[in-house]
Order: sequence, then C-alpha cells, then structure tokens
Amino acid sequence: MPKLLTRLKRFKSGSPLSFRLLAYILLFSSAFTLVSSAIQLYSDFRQDISQIDRRMHVVETGYASSLARSLWALDQKLLQTQLEGILSLPDIVHLRLKIEPDSELVLGSIPRDTELTRHSFDLIHQGDEMFKLGELTITADLRRVYSDMKDKLLVILATQFLKTFFISILIVWIFQHFVARHLTSMANYAREFSLNNLTEPLKLDRPDTGLNRSDELAQVTEAINQMRKRLAEDVERQERDAQEIRKFSKAIEQSPSSVLICDRKWRIEYANQKFTQLTGYDLQSIAGKHPGTLSDDINTHKEGQHLWQSIRLQVQRVGVWQGEVNSARKNGERFWEQLIVTPIRDRDGDATGYLILGEDISIRKRYEQQLLRQANYDILTGLPNRMLALDRLKLALAQARRENSLVGVMFLDLDNFKHINDTLGHDAGDNLLIEAARRISSCLRGTSTVARLGGDEFLVVLPGLTNVDATTQVAQRILSTFEPPYLLNGQEVFVTTSIGISIFPHDSDNSGMLLQHADAAMYQAKNKGKSAYAVFAPEMTEVSHERLQMESLMRRALEQQEFELYFQPIVSTGSGQLSSAEALLRWNNPSLGMVMPDRFIPLAEETGLITPIGEWVLKESCLAAMRWREQTGMKIGIAVNVSPRQFRDPSFVQTVMQALEQSGLEPDQLELEITERLILDNTIETADILRELDQSGIRLSVDDFGTGYSALSYLKSYPFDTLKIDKSFVQDVMKENDDASLVKAIINMAHSLGLRVIAEGVEEEAQTHFLEKEGCDFSQGYYYSRPLPATDFEAWLAINHRV
Repeated sequence: MPKLLTRLKRFKSGSPLSFRLLAYILLFSSAFTLVSSAIQLYSDFRQDISQIDRRMHVVETGYASSLARSLWALDQKLLQTQLEGILSLPDIVHLRLKIEPDSELVLGSIPRDTELTRHSFDLIHQGDEMFKLGELTITADLRRVYSDMKDKLLVILATQFLKTFFISILIVWIFQHFVARHLTSMANYAREFSLNNLTEPLKLDRPDTGLNRSDELAQVTEAINQMRKRLAEDVERQERDAQEIRKFSKAIEQSPSSVLICDRKWRIEYANQKFTQLTGYDLQSIAGKHPGTLSDDINTHKEGQHLWQSIRLQVQRVGVWQGEVNSARKNGERFWEQLIVTPIRDRDGDATGYLILGEDISIRKRYEQQLLRQANYDILTGLPNRMLALDRLKLALAQARRENSLVGVMFLDLDNFKHINDTLGHDAGDNLLIEAARRISSCLRGTSTVARLGGDEFLVVLPGLTNVDATTQVAQRILSTFEPPYLLNGQEVFVTTSIGISIFPHDSDNSGMLLQHADAAMYQAKNKGKSAYAVFAPEMTEVSHERLQMESLMRRALEQQEFELYFQPIVSTGSGQLSSAEALLRWNNPSLGMVMPDRFIPLAEETGLITPIGEWVLKESCLAAMRWREQTGMKIGIAVNVSPRQFRDPSFVQTVMQALEQSGLEPDQLELEITERLILDNTIETADILRELDQSGIRLSVDDFGTGYSALSYLKSYPFDTLKIDKSFVQDVMKENDDASLVKAIINMAHSLGLRVIAEGVEEEAQTHFLEKEGCDFSQGYYYSRPLPATDFEAWLAINHRV
C-alpha cells in the first residue's frame, strides 16, 4: 500500500495533467457508473415487481372463475387444492379468502421485517344474477427481489469499476503517449527557449505521417515554430532598429550642428555635445528651461522672449521656422547662429515636442561682410570698385540736380602700365597700382570719390563743383603727384597718367554717357603725348567710336580672312645670300583700308585677340616657308614675332609644335622673335618655355635690342640664338659716331656670347659695308627689299637668290 501511494504521488508530480485526467475520468466514470447502475437496478427491480404483479393478475384471471365455482359448489377440498396451488407460485407467501358473509380461509404466513405486495380480487358467481361469493387477497414476499437486486448491485459495481479503471488507465496511457509527453517536450522546449537559440525549431518525437502533420499537436508545434520565426524576425528587426536608433543617437550627439529637443511646452529635454561646445551650457543646467531664457542678462532675456514667441507662433502656423539669430554664450559672448525649429509629431500628426537645430555662422557672417566689401571695394587698392563708384556718381548727379551744381568725372589710365607689368612682373604692377591709388586719393577732398574700375583705370567723382576750372586744378594736382619716381623691386620707375574729364550737366546728364565722354577725353590726352589731361569736346567721340569700331571689326577679321602676311628678306651681310624672311602682319579691312600693325596690335594685345591672331600667323608662316622650298629647292627660314601676351598663353608651346607638325617645317627653320621687355620678366614660367622651345630645336631671337630695359645677364641666362639690333641705331651709323660705336659694341658683345647678329633698318649701301666690316652676320631692310605680300615675295625669290 505505501508503495502504491508513493507511485501515485510520483505520478501526480511527474504528470499532473495525466493525473488530473485520470482523476476526472475515474470521478465522472464512477458517477456515470453509479447512475447507470442505479437506473439498471431500478429497472430490474421494477421488472421483478411487474412480474409479481403480472403473476397475481394471472392468478386473478386464471383462478377467479374456478375458485368461484368451487366456492359456489362448496367444494372445500377443491378450493383447498386450488389455493395451495396458488400459494405454491413463486414469491406468494400468504392467501386470505374472505367467504360471505363472515367466514375466511387463510393459507401461508406473512414474514416480518420484509417488503410485501398485495393484490385482491372478488369471486363472483354469474348466473341469472351476479353474487359476490368472497374476496381473495394474495400477499407476495419481495425478499427475493431485493436479494437479487443486492447481488446485481455488487456485480454491476465490481464490473463497472474494473472496466472504468482499466479504460481510464488505457486512456491515460494513450494520452500520455500521444499527448502528454509531447506537451512535456513543448514545456521543456519553452523552458529552455531564449534569444540565443532562436534557430533551433521545436520537433516532437513521433512519426512524420499525414495524420500527425494535421492534428492539433502539429498545429501547436507549427504555431510555436512560427512564433519562434516571428520572434527571431522581431529580434532582428529590433536589433536593426536599435542599431538605427544608436546610429541616429550618435549622429545627433556627434552632429556638427547643435541640437535641442523640447517637450510640447517648450521645456528642454535634450542637448547634444555640440550645443554645449557652442553655448557653454550643459544639459543638467538647462533641463526644463525654455530656450529663450537661458541667459541671465535681462536685456538678452527680453529679446529672447519676443523672438521665441514669434518662433512659436510661426511653427504652429507654418510648421517650421528658419532664421539667423544673434545668440549669447554662457560667458556673455555674442555669436551669429542659424536656427531651424520644427515640431516632432506622432502618428496622429500632433506635436509631441520640438526639434531645434543650430549652426554657428559667425565665420560665414564675417565672410559675408568681406564679400560685401569685395563686391563694393577693390581688393588690391581698397578703393571703391566700379559698381560702388557708379552708385556714388548717380547720388552725386541727383544731389547736383537738387542744388543746381556741377559734377566732375575724371577717367584716369596709367601710361605704359602694361609695359611695366610685363617687364618687372605682376607683383611690381600691383605695388604700382597701390601707390598710384594713394597718390590720387591724396589730391582729393573728403566728399570726392576715387575708384578703381579695373586694370590700371581709375575713376574720380568730384561732386558739388561751382565751376569747370576746379576739375582742371584737381587734374593738375594729380599729374604733379605722379612726377616723383616709383620704387619697384629696388628700381626707380617713372610712371605718368592720362586724365579725361567730363562735366555734368554740360557734357551729359547721364552717368553712362559721362563715363564714355571722360574715357574719350582720356584717349585724347594719351594722343597728346601722355602725362596730360583733356576736357571732353564733342569731336572726341569720333576717336572713341573709331577705336570701338576697330575692335569690333578686328574680332571678325580672322573669320573674314582680312589678315595677310608680308615678308621681308634677311640676307647674309657678307655674301648677300638669302638666309630667311621675317613675317610681318597686315590688316586689309574693306572699310578701314590697309591697317598697319602699330595701330591694331596694341589693341589686339589689350583685348586678348593677339592669341588667336598669333596662332594664325605661326601656321601661315610655316606653310609659306614650305611653299618656298618647293618653288626654289632652298631651305629658307622664317622669323615670326611673338607678343608677350601670346607667349604667356598656357598652350603657346603646343601651338608652335602643331604649326611645325602641320606644315612639315623643321624646327631649326623657325625663329621666334621675342621682345626685350619679355625676357626681363624673370619668372620660372618664362625660363621653362624658352628652354622647352630651345630643346625642340626652334631658334630664338631678341628683337629690337637696346630699345628697352636692357639686362645683359638675361642674354647669358636664356638660350637665345640671335640678337637683332634696332633700326634706330643702324640708320645713323654713318652719321653719328655714338650710334656706330654702340652698334660695334653690340656686335662684339653678341659674338662673345655666341649669338648671331641681325641689323634691322639697312637702307643704304654704305651701311652694308659698315656692318660687313664690323662682322654683323645678317642684314634686313629696304636696301634689300621692302616687306612684300606673299605672291610678290615669291616672285622676288625667283630672281633674287643673291642680293
């Protein structure tokens, strides 16, 4: 018995569900057994009672008539026999026969303490009349019925209990095998389930059949595995979300912009590191405060309240506020800040807080101020630029109209500035412009304006004048200030200026026309010989228009093939043998006629058109040299002049090499003539270009030697091949001893440096004898031939191989 109780306890603790199932099965089975047994016993009991009743009714129907006849016949013996026969029937233990009128006959005995049932019926004789002879009462004993019922009860209870018990055990086993153990596996799986083993699915220990794959356990298993997968997906998504949140959190924390997050009542909840660095306030000290009340300064506090009230209203109406704010740091320092304020909304679109992004734009503000100054002032000289000067001129004109006064407009241009810039370099040119601006400003009163229009051009506005002579007085003072020399790169340089003057309202009442008239007057001053001033006169517009017309026509001259090359021979001084030819550019315009280089070359250099024109000259010259070779069979070199601006073009060397390649001319047959002022620009770029050309085999020549700032050391430093003596020295060698001596010295110096010498401007035979005597290598000039067009030069070649 103790072992059974121990096993029951172990079973209860190990399989509580099976134990409860067994208990419920036994309980309900027992109740059902009791009810069904009671019903069955009651049914059997009623059947036995009914059988006894039927038996009594059988006695009534079977014996009533015979008993009535025996009693009528007073056949006592037969009556006794009949009653004994009835008494011998099962369960009948007592008979009482009442005989009319007052006698009775009793057979059997009635047992005590037992259940009895009685049945009575009358004995009637039917004749002519009906006579009641007596009444028979039959008493039956029910002990047998109850005894049988007790026996059946024990048997039924025993069999039902055993049946219920074994069926319950079987059901529990089936449940344990097919359900409970799998539930235990599910419980163990769930008990060991964690985020670390989401990849391990739940598997039950049972055959993989179609029936098992569709039952409830399979559905629960599938649900658990789907839950596991969803959980794994949720964990993965949560990890991604966490990574995104961490990334966004780090991005906000490490953002180069300051970040404030406020609640819906504008109380600060978060501030990033940049905000602390920018303002000096940390989150602990400002948490719960309004962004506009951080400063302790009363004035700043009031300004902040008004500002943030406007910000709040605009954010509520528009959804965003953006602007520049002059904020204060914790230490009181002011700084400019770019703010963007936007609401943080939930899914329903309601504002749950506010995001405030800030960026320190103090440096940008300073840059804006610098840009504003740069937009109105010249960076180099600090003078007002063209835009500001025109604004001041318009204001001066408006004031003059109100006061009925005069306004003087002066246009200044430095004389030979380009030559200085090319010779001494751009740094020297910048220093010259700065000093020139200072000298011009020193000649003006406070209400006047001096501005730099660009390059070496200056504008002076003289407002509130009473007479025209005041402008000429100022011009004279400016010219006087330019008389002292400028010290540039340790060298004294004399620079003058040309001034053009126009007067409002005499010359024009329009600012643009006043500038044009002053510009025209300035060109008139240059034509006077520079270092002069000129007051505008109507006829000056014609000169200005001519210059504009020439520039406009020259821009189309290349396209319309108006340029042509003239060629002048260069011969050996001693033998007269033709050596090469110099290409000279001419412009044959239909409206202007034949324009000489001294008229359009300076303008071409000024406008930058010299670069494409020079490229065309190079290509055409090389092609001409190749044509001459085909016609004469002789190698005739070609010399081409190169302007400083063309030389400094980044693609100059490439242009030269393309011209040689396209024509087929050998590099040593091309000679580039470079002005003396170019080689004085002692820069690395100049040296590199000259060296690259020399290494390519191209011959280099110094043109017009002696007319510029001669620096003999450069002849030694640069890889020149030829030196050309300017014609101004050659034309008087037979008249002036100084010129003859100078030419001799140049020839000797050039030969000592290994340079060949070409004398320009040879017009007389005596000059050729002098040059030959002094050892000049080559000669060029009208004595041999004037510059000729291409066709005439080719005809000259046919008859003049030797001059």
